[in-house]
Amino acid sequence: MSHKIKKYANRKFYDSTEKKYVSLDDLSALIKAGEEISIEDNETGEDLTSSVVAQLLAREKQGDSKIPSGVLIDLLRKGGGTVINYARKYTSQCQSALTMAEDEVDKIVSLLVKNKELSESEGSRLKKEMLGRAENFKKWVSDKIDQRINEVMKMTQLATKEDMVSLTAKIEALTETVERLEKLYAEKKDDNLSDQEK
Repeated sequence: MSHKIKKYANRKFYDSTEKKYVSLDDLSALIKAGEEISIEDNETGEDLTSSVVAQLLAREKQGDSKIPSGVLIDLLRKGGGTVINYARKYTSQCQSALTMAEDEVDKIVSLLVKNKELSESEGSRLKKEMLGRAENFKKWVSDKIDQRINEVMKMTQLATKEDMVSLTAKIEALTETVERLEKLYAEKKDDNLSDQEK
């Protein structure tokens, strides 16, 4: 069900679908239940969904209203994994667009060489320069996405890749310590049994 929520000047929310006033907790419960919501200012009609959902997320996990409301809603429903999926999808789309652009560069340069508007060496140089710029752009996009993912992970207080590596190393160290202690305990137990038999 889709809920159209009006926000009044007195900061109250009215669910025009259910025909009742709702609290921030009610809105959070609707989102978590998978309900679609849209929130608008009653006087201006301005879409407030993003800022209100950011407020809901902030109450739970230090949210930030700069994130699109759809992402925030998914975060509130499913956690940070959604952001990573969103970023992967965006990266994949960017990579596809850049691959298409590279193909177009190749066609254009080939056509310019064929029409003798460029020599083969000039065409090769131009293609190399343009593909180099595309590669730099790919790296820039990838860096920006990584940066945004890290920002969102910090906001939502989810573990980053570095946190997981550190945690895994600590778990491995603890496991080794426990195994050593178990071995020492077993040896001590065997020594005690041997002493009792004598």
